[in-house]
Amino acid sequence: MSRISTSSGPGELLVELRRDTGVPLHQQLESGIRTRIRAGLLRADTVMPSTRALAQDLGLSRGVVVEAYQQLVAEGYLVSRGGGYTQVADIAVVEPSAVKPSPSGPPRIDFRYSRPDVSQFPRAAWLRSIRQVLNETPYRSLAYLDGRGTIELRTALADYLNRVRGTAARPENMLICNGFAQGSRLLLQVLAAQGYRRLAVEDPSDNDLRDVAAAAGLEAVGVPVLQSGIDVDALERSGADVVLVTAAHQFPTGAVASAETRAALVAWAARGDRLVFEDDYDAEYRYDREPIGAMQGLAPDRVAYAGTASKTLAPGLRLGWLILPARLVEPMSQAKLMDDRGSPVFDQLAFADFVARGEFDRHLRRMRPRYRLLRDTLVHRLAARLPEFEPVGVSAGLHVMALLPPDLAEEPLQAAALERGLGVYGLAPYWVSAPGPAGLVFGYGSLTPKEVVEGIDLLADVIGTLRDV
Repeated sequence: MSRISTSSGPGELLVELRRDTGVPLHQQLESGIRTRIRAGLLRADTVMPSTRALAQDLGLSRGVVVEAYQQLVAEGYLVSRGGGYTQVADIAVVEPSAVKPSPSGPPRIDFRYSRPDVSQFPRAAWLRSIRQVLNETPYRSLAYLDGRGTIELRTALADYLNRVRGTAARPENMLICNGFAQGSRLLLQVLAAQGYRRLAVEDPSDNDLRDVAAAAGLEAVGVPVLQSGIDVDALERSGADVVLVTAAHQFPTGAVASAETRAALVAWAARGDRLVFEDDYDAEYRYDREPIGAMQGLAPDRVAYAGTASKTLAPGLRLGWLILPARLVEPMSQAKLMDDRGSPVFDQLAFADFVARGEFDRHLRRMRPRYRLLRDTLVHRLAARLPEFEPVGVSAGLHVMALLPPDLAEEPLQAAALERGLGVYGLAPYWVSAPGPAGLVFGYGSLTPKEVVEGIDLLADVIGTLRDV
């Protein structure tokens, strides 16, 4: 069997021919092209290779290819165009079956968490940075990168984080990654290779990292969250040797780790070969006071720090960063290189220029009042229409958690709301050890104040209907 790909002339073609059968080659070629058209692999208006080029690449006489093309034109799969080229006909394409959308469609108003307002992305400022980079970046910067990322971005971020988040970052101890997802996955893999065995996570917390930990060979255990942050006494009893914390704004409860909790976490890590992994995912958005500084500044050799542009600029940028204890820099750099050879250089350099010129600060100053208005609107509307809902946590971030009254359950409420075009989301997926109190997590970052009000009013109507049943 010969399997040949050709790109002679416009278009590409992959066909399979067997010369050890009694089926004529022109029929095999017809069948191969016809099958790919029916499967939607050759789309309408695709330009086919010329008969001469295809015959040469397949080792056939041109007459065999001409005969196959003519048959497919006669059947309506191909069409001859002026100028001597052939295209796939519109009527011939049969698209492959796709996943059918949900009959109800996406929610008209969606309180899903983790969605910043990407419509406010600072395109003009970002374009200036892109132009600056394209005009001034030396060619040598386009070669393979250091596993840690470009020195320009690591330097710009170290200066920014030390100034704004109180970190003790140095460019040589930083690593650029494709968002928190890649950074956390690589870190857990490296820790597992070094002998770490148990990861403690806040209970409740985002559930994504538990599967990542299991894939890396780490056991994930839940540790309760108090109003002052993670319960360090329970952490000590858990037997964990690494703990993931969202100290500045716990997800989803909204709690802030107290000074006592932070000191206790550092002391816990110092009592053995332990590590605190600090996810500083949205600390820039604190509305009632200045945000608490990062834990990493307290103990740079015991705390690995993770930040990301996903909540501040746009998730689609896939830009994240780690500040690492010195002992983890080299293995993490090697792990990054093994994973993808480094993050895209132009994106890194553009973001470095964006941060260094103060555009990142200006964007955050512009977004804070917008998000604060959304949060205040949500809390006030809950108080007006659903006073039995109990918001918890500080005034910060892009979400509010509210506990449900005893007569309401999460799943029926979510289902009934979705039937009305409203997306609301319960706490159940975030509990680790055992189900805790029922509640909802309201993400508001991508909504307008009008949508927030309409969404809460609609939720109140849904609850009224449920209670009348």
